[in-house]
Amino acid sequence: MEGRPHPGLAALTLTAGLWFLGKFLRYVFPPLFEPLQTVYQVDNATIGFAFTGFMICYAAMQFPAGILGDRFGTVRVVALGGAIAGISAMSLIVEAGFALLVAVMLVIGAGTGMHKTVAVTLLMNTYRDRPGRALGIHDTVGAGAGILAPIAAVGALGVVGWRPVFLVAGMVCLSLGVLVGTYLPRRLPEGVGRASVERASPPMVRYFTLFRRPRFTLFAIVTLLFAFTYNGVVAFLPLYLTDVAGLSVGMAGVLYSLLFGVTFVQLVTGDLSDRTGRLPVILGCLLAGLAGMAVLVTSTTTLVLALAVLAFGLGGHGYRPVRDAYLASILPDSVEGGGLGIVRTVLMAAGAAAPAIVGVLADAMSFRVAFSVLGLAVVGAILATAVLLLTAE
Repeated sequence: MEGRPHPGLAALTLTAGLWFLGKFLRYVFPPLFEPLQTVYQVDNATIGFAFTGFMICYAAMQFPAGILGDRFGTVRVVALGGAIAGISAMSLIVEAGFALLVAVMLVIGAGTGMHKTVAVTLLMNTYRDRPGRALGIHDTVGAGAGILAPIAAVGALGVVGWRPVFLVAGMVCLSLGVLVGTYLPRRLPEGVGRASVERASPPMVRYFTLFRRPRFTLFAIVTLLFAFTYNGVVAFLPLYLTDVAGLSVGMAGVLYSLLFGVTFVQLVTGDLSDRTGRLPVILGCLLAGLAGMAVLVTSTTTLVLALAVLAFGLGGHGYRPVRDAYLASILPDSVEGGGLGIVRTVLMAAGAAAPAIVGVLADAMSFRVAFSVLGLAVVGAILATAVLLLTAE
């Protein structure tokens, strides 16, 4: 019936809301690095390794979550991940030492890591006509957390402290997880988001034989390289701006929020990729990211730095939904969840290593050198994408 809501609207709304909370719990940490360093007396490398631990746990859950989604249904996995992340975040209201903080960070990383792979599969199956648009909306909502997280972190520090931020976020995250598990199954089309009793679970080896496909492997390399750059920038941009450019903590926070303020570009790139093709859009996004990195490491002027952050944000956010749609389109349905999980494990492992590597390079040499290395990784991603585009059938 005309005007009737799309049957996947509930799935899109709830998964996007959980993705927002998962991103919030990730991005609220970097603005707190400096206060946490002061409270716990740790250096850049230590706080970098702690955040890397968070990202490693996030990365480690991508493949298992994909397999669980293939076997038991994506809805159950999304709900479970939300519950784990929510309960863990709520536990940070308890004051304890740095070791416990890191331990909770690891569990939050694992809980949030269960979401994206299965959410992409769920939305791709629900919105088969325009998957790029649905993923663009999903990722736009999630990236909006990057705007709110620095504001919430800095604002709370001077009023109630940082711990209540995690309490509130955890409560909302847990609530959405419960809604996904109890309400969403009744709103989905038949067979979507549920385990299939008719389809046997694929043998584990089938997931790994995907790397025998040259184009799949080459695009996995693209995702690895850009994930390394993006996560390195996201983890240390506030400290980079204060250390290299001499900006105040407040101005650095403003520019950090600007990085996520352009998240709505995902609506454009996701829809554009449905219409014109995915690889050209991906290449354009990577070029925008490279332009931003080049200016970021060569300027100290506030306005110019703002434009650099803007360009990098446009490229980084615009690339994400198109990447996921392209990956899902080249995977067989029977291994879609696990296949996405493998690639996301690779890309998140690279992203998880980035904060530690940037921290070490910054302590040993300088932040400018560390960010230059991140820029070189984007160059590699651009070259690999160009090969895919030029050799496309």
